[in-house]
Order: sequence, then structure tokens, then C-alpha cells
Amino acid sequence: MSRKQNIAAWDPAGARVLVRVDFNVPLDGDRNITDDTRITAALPTVSHLVERGAKVILMSHLGRPKGKIQPAMSLRPVADRLAELLDAPVKFAQDTVGPDAVERAGGLKPGEVLLLENLRFNPGETSNDPGFAAALAGLGECFVNDAFGTAHRAHASTVGVPRVLGGGRAGFLMEKELAHLGALLEDPQRPFVAVLGGAKVSGKVDVILNLLDTVDVLLLGGGMIFTFFRQSGLAIGKSLLDEEALDVAAEIMAKARDARAELILPEDVVVASEFSDAADSREVLVTDIPDDWMGLDIGSRTAARYREVLAGARSIFWNGPMGVFELPRFATGTREVGAAVAEATDSGAVSVVGGGDSVAAVNQLGLADRITHISTGGGASLEFMAGRALPGVEALSDA
Repeated sequence: MSRKQNIAAWDPAGARVLVRVDFNVPLDGDRNITDDTRITAALPTVSHLVERGAKVILMSHLGRPKGKIQPAMSLRPVADRLAELLDAPVKFAQDTVGPDAVERAGGLKPGEVLLLENLRFNPGETSNDPGFAAALAGLGECFVNDAFGTAHRAHASTVGVPRVLGGGRAGFLMEKELAHLGALLEDPQRPFVAVLGGAKVSGKVDVILNLLDTVDVLLLGGGMIFTFFRQSGLAIGKSLLDEEALDVAAEIMAKARDARAELILPEDVVVASEFSDAADSREVLVTDIPDDWMGLDIGSRTAARYREVLAGARSIFWNGPMGVFELPRFATGTREVGAAVAEATDSGAVSVVGGGDSVAAVNQLGLADRITHISTGGGASLEFMAGRALPGVEALSDA
């Protein structure tokens, strides 16, 4: 899956190239972009195609408008920001496959860029409607996918369009994602340590099961640990419990006994009297969680042990915070793990941080430039690490 045709040596001069990008950026109440990371991540691909003389037609979604036109989710601010970053005009179509898009796409000159309106304003995007896909494909002549963050979705712009156009190529960002994640699954340097956090077990079952056969050590943190503790017969007070995943937790622990990987759960946690930065808090062993308290972070003994394991790693995959890191009082575990990943990377380890809250944590801690690769796709990176085929990647032409 990680070996797809790319755009490096391809000559798209004069061709209308449809490019699926991920411009799903956060906007404030005045519709100002508060973080343009996803736009800047697409610049290498867009600039390359412009320099090669392609007529570039960009497609993206923003938010979840559920198939209806929602002015607050228009991509117009993105077109303006992209023009600033490219230092060149960016045309904007007020629809996706309507008259304005058709006219503007047809009138593009080599080296010009057009951004279509939010794909999800049309219900045919998420349902992968063949008619909508064919209409999108009709705007261009060839297809490039640079939106790894949506590659796990079988939508019209990720699967339908390349089906109509007979395949497609991976943009530079997509290629980079596939190379780094593919290397971890196919040929990692060892020891390979994975760190998984976050709230629920249910969203990461297949990842955990797959990694137990792939990694050497699997470290768990975040709210999901309390489901494992409850399954093991421990009292967890008012800590988060994923009741529907209790049987799955038992399955994971049973598999871990015979798996390649060593599964390590925290030995101590930070508990609080309530979900608040001002709450009373203290460290306790996982066997001693008080009835009316809740666990909100891993404890110092666990953090020290996790740091020790990570110090010896040669490959690292990290997805999910160790605690409620958005509350400073309970960010210590995440901060310690982040520092350990960065230090291991400084010493030559290959590290990949897999999207979502982990990326927010790495950026917040100022560690981004000390990580080998920060994935732009939380859900997509987890699906990939679970060993599942990503529809948006499978739709591309093989190298």
C-alpha cells in the first residue's frame, strides 16, 4: 500500500490536475484561520505542480456541513490564505461541480490555481455518489491525492474520482506519510516501542491487536487504562470507563500473554476529586484509587518507567496523550513521554507521532522539530497502523 506512483518526475504541463488536499482548518468566530498547518503542508505539492505548468484544481472539505451549504464553513478564507502563502492569485469557485466551477476550471491557464468550494456542501461527497464523482472528475484530466487525513474515507473525491480517471498519483505529503508509516510496519529498527493513549479502548482495538504482533513494547496511558484495570478486578473510582470494551480489554490482555510485544500498563496514576485544574489531587498506586476520585494522568513512577523504555527505542509510534493534558495540572505524563520521544529521536531513533491530540501536545510542548515525522491524519494513521487498507490510497496507481 505504501508504494504508489508519485509526482516527482511526472510532467503535468498543460493538464488540468485535480488535487485532493486537506484544508480542514480551524476557524474562529470571525472566520479567521487559527492554524494554517494543513495549508502549509500542501504547499510543496501545489508549488511543484504550478512550476511544472499544470492547471491546478484543488478540492477539500471543511468541517461537517452534512451535505448542506453552510456559509460559516466556506473555503473562501482558505483561498485567501493560500494565495498569501503561494504569493500568487488563487481563483475560487463558489460551487463544486456547478456552472461556476465548470467555467473557472475550463478557463484555467498553465500554472494557475483554482480552489473549489467545500466538497461536503454536496451530499454526494461522503456517500461517494457516482454522479458527483463523475462531475468532479469531469473538471480535470488527472488526479493527485495529497490528503492523507481523509485517505481512510471512501468518499467521492478520494475514491470515486480516481476510479473515473483510471487511477492517480500520491502528492509529496501523501508519499511522505506512506513512507514513514509503511517503514514502521514493514521494516522497523528495533526495539520498536509504541505508546498509545487517549480516552477509549474501543477506538483503538485493532491498532492494539496489530501492534502486539509488530512492536517490542506497547505502553498504554490515557483514559483507556481504567477499562483494563476494571477488567482486572481493580476499583477505579469515578475514572473513565469504556464499558462496551470490557470484553475487548480481556481479549487484548489474553493475546498479550502470547504476543511478541510486552504490554505495559501504568503502576501509578494521578487522581483528582473532580475534573478541574483546581481540584485536589494526589498520586496513588493503581490498586489504591479512592472511590470518589478519578484518574486524570499517569503517575511519576509510570512516567519514569516509560521514559526508560523509550530511551532504548530505535523506532517509536505515539498516538494519544497520557492524561488530560489540556488541564496543566494533569499534563505531566504527556509532557514526560513527549520529552522522552524527542530525546530518543535526538539519539538516532525514528519517531512518528500519529495525528490528533498527540500532535497538539507535541506542538504545545515545542517538540515538533525533534520528531522524525508528525502525521497529518489521526484516524488515517491509526487505520494504517491497524494494518487496514486505506481506500484513498488503494485507489491510487501502483508504482
